[in-house]
Amino acid sequence: MIVITAKFRVKAESADRWTEITRSFTEATRAEPGNHWFDWSRSVDDPQEFVLLEAFDDDAAGAHVNSDHFRQAQTDLPPHLEQTPQIINGVLDIDGWSELGEMQVD
Repeated sequence: MIVITAKFRVKAESADRWTEITRSFTEATRAEPGNHWFDWSRSVDDPQEFVLLEAFDDDAAGAHVNSDHFRQAQTDLPPHLEQTPQIINGVLDIDGWSELGEMQVD
């Protein structure tokens, strides 16, 4: 599985609308074959910072970055950003989430 974490620094005037701004891109990506998750979170410390957690089957990530909705996002999203997003990605030998054993709930 390819797991990607990306940080987006959104302009102050766009931050409260970021969910709506990214809605069509998010929905289209979630509908892609091989997508496991595509989830946005907003920082509790910085209201202009959003983190995107995404995961794809190994062979699905290439199709994602070559999709029409990805190309559209490359046009639509940058005007709302203060800087180029930062990214961390890697291939993990997993097929989904695991439990956090240190906080086991009975």
